[in-house]
Amino acid sequence: MGTVSSSDALDGAVVRMTGVDVVRGENFLLRGVDWRVEADERWVLLGPNGAGKTTLLQLAGALLHPTRGEVWLLGETLGAVDVFELRPRIGLTSAALAQRIAPSERTGDVVVSAGYAVVGRWRERYDVHDLTRAGMLMEQWGVAQFAHRAFGTLSEGERKRAQIARALMPDPELLLLDEPGAGLDLGGREDLVSRLSDLARYAYAPAQVLVTHHVEEVPPGYTHALLLRRGEIVASGAVDDVLTAGNLSDTFGLPLELTRTDGRFTARSAR
Repeated sequence: MGTVSSSDALDGAVVRMTGVDVVRGENFLLRGVDWRVEADERWVLLGPNGAGKTTLLQLAGALLHPTRGEVWLLGETLGAVDVFELRPRIGLTSAALAQRIAPSERTGDVVVSAGYAVVGRWRERYDVHDLTRAGMLMEQWGVAQFAHRAFGTLSEGERKRAQIARALMPDPELLLLDEPGAGLDLGGREDLVSRLSDLARYAYAPAQVLVTHHVEEVPPGYTHALLLRRGEIVASGAVDDVLTAGNLSDTFGLPLELTRTDGRFTARSAR
């Protein structure tokens, strides 16, 4: 593959992948992926377990290098940039990150410490700007009242919202959300979807990529979708074009019916 030209680096894309394979042993986790995310787009990645969604997100988060092909992030090419300088420009929430947070850590410190790209507060000193921003984000995500509470005492929904506030703390250019709705009850899911929908519609918010198994978790305001099956792209593009009963049936391997009401999707078996 050729390198991304300087003109490509100025064209507004925050993520660009060309001919990407990720191979482990004899298994393809991703095969032949071409994908592009613009700064004003909000993407949802959908697919069954093992489809390659988290692998794709790890590439976008500069946590993984491709076996073949090229990944370009925020004007830099993976393999030709110090990823430790690139990662602070990318906000990420994931189950793996959550497991690194000590249950005894104060929730406010979980959020503010993202400014130093560390998990938990040590001996860093934070100025008024840092503390004010952390407080504002915690208020926006409904966890300000838990600032002095231990992270491990929060409900699953509260922990997920605190992690998103943390991911936004460094004012990232790209926000990656790996299954933020996993483990939530109905109330927690609906609250999260509503807040993500508000963020999606905010003109100054970063580009967003959300991974989920369920169309019910797609927030209104998300503009694009990518469907994965066995490491390969089934469909990619505008939400209205990609999220169809036919495409979802191909992705999940069974006949599905799809309905949309007030911007929210619902899928069920067509059998």
